[in-house]
Amino acid sequence: MFDHRSLFHLTSTLLQDLIVKPQNQNLMKSILKVIFCVLVILVSIQFIAEAQTNVSKFQFGLSAGIFIYQGDLTPSALGSYRTLRPAINLFASKFLSSSFALRGNFAFGGLRGSDAAYAHPEYRQQRNFNFGSPIVEASAIAEWNVLGRNYASRGLSPYVFAGGGISVLRIRRDYSNLNGEYFGTASEVITGLSTDEQRSPPKILLVMPVGVGVRYYLSDKIGISAETSYRIMSNDYLDGFSQSANPKRGDHYHSHTIGVVYRIGKKNLMDCPVVKY
Repeated sequence: MFDHRSLFHLTSTLLQDLIVKPQNQNLMKSILKVIFCVLVILVSIQFIAEAQTNVSKFQFGLSAGIFIYQGDLTPSALGSYRTLRPAINLFASKFLSSSFALRGNFAFGGLRGSDAAYAHPEYRQQRNFNFGSPIVEASAIAEWNVLGRNYASRGLSPYVFAGGGISVLRIRRDYSNLNGEYFGTASEVITGLSTDEQRSPPKILLVMPVGVGVRYYLSDKIGISAETSYRIMSNDYLDGFSQSANPKRGDHYHSHTIGVVYRIGKKNLMDCPVVKY
């Protein structure tokens, strides 16, 4: 197999044959050989340059933002933006390729929901349920970089993700301000509350984070990020209520965060030794 020196030597020889001995060889063949060898050299140089490109193996991130409760105690399909709670997010990820990465995620903050935050419909002020809970979440996530820019030195890098994890909670539900006379003893609110009282709020929930995000890399190391993550779950007692509120509507939560990322480690894309000249 030719190395760079052999290719240059061959090209030089062909050029000499073309210039010095045109009468002994077909001129067109000589020209084609020279062009072919030059192309091989250029492709080879480009291949080796790409093979020796150093890129980061790992990425770490720190972000802050908000947790939004979505469930029985809010009429909004987008969640209770009137009862926002703070969120902190930490993660470490390993790049598998320019398009895929595996990520370990750790988030903590709080969740809150309250009927009293909404004047309409009127019954919410009379029911007046509320809840609050700290939250600690650990998850494993797979990321797909849509444009294949995990190794990009600069610029935008959008991605989507999905995974699984657990959330640890300490839910405190409160129905002390319920106006029982407004609903009547036979209402679903009163009869359902008796059922809910017999069930303790969950302390651990299985969650499936799914979402989208974008990073903007300022250099090989540093970048900024923005992300939205929605948690799918199958439990209707995130807020401590179900039968007395809306048993047909499940509970969820999501988050919006912005932060910084830092990439470390070097990896030779082709696992080739460095070529020395």
